[in-house]
Amino acid sequence: MTKSRFLIALGSNQRHIRYGLPPAILTAAIAALNKQKLTVLKQSSTINSLPIGPSKRRYANGAAILESAHDPIDMLRALKSIEATFGQRRGQIWSRRVLDLDILLWSEGAFSSDRPALVIPHAEMKYRPFVLRPAAEIAPDWRDPVTGLTIRQLAYRNSQN
Repeated sequence: MTKSRFLIALGSNQRHIRYGLPPAILTAAIAALNKQKLTVLKQSSTINSLPIGPSKRRYANGAAILESAHDPIDMLRALKSIEATFGQRRGQIWSRRVLDLDILLWSEGAFSSDRPALVIPHAEMKYRPFVLRPAAEIAPDWRDPVTGLTIRQLAYRNSQN
C-alpha cells in the first residue's frame, strides 16, 4: 500500500461548546485526524489572523503534514467528515466556522476533480499569509507544482506585498 503526504491548512474562528476557543479546536482537530488513521507527521504552531470577507472574528490558523494511503478525493472526504463532527458551517462563504480543513499540496503533485470539487495545489494558497506562515514552518521546501516555488519562497513573496 503506497502512502503519500498531504499538506493541509487548519482554521477556526468560532468557539465550540466542547473544545472551547479556536486554538483549542485546532488541537482537537489534530487528535481527530490521528483517530481517522491519518498519520500526522508534523504540525505547525498556531497563529492568529484577521478574517477575510464578512466575518468579524479573528482566526486561529495552523498547518499539518499528513501521511495516508488515501487518494486526494478520499482525503477530502475524510477532512469534510472531521469538519462535520465539529459542527456544520452556517451562512455564507468566508463566514464564521468552527473548523476548516483544506488540502494545500499533495506529495504526488497537482490534482483536479469536478466531483467533488478539488484542486491541488489550493488555488488561493499563494495569496494567504495565514496559510503560508504555518505551512512554511513545517514544509518550507515543498514546492507548488504550478509555480515551481517552495512554500518558503511563496511565504517570503507574500510578506513583501
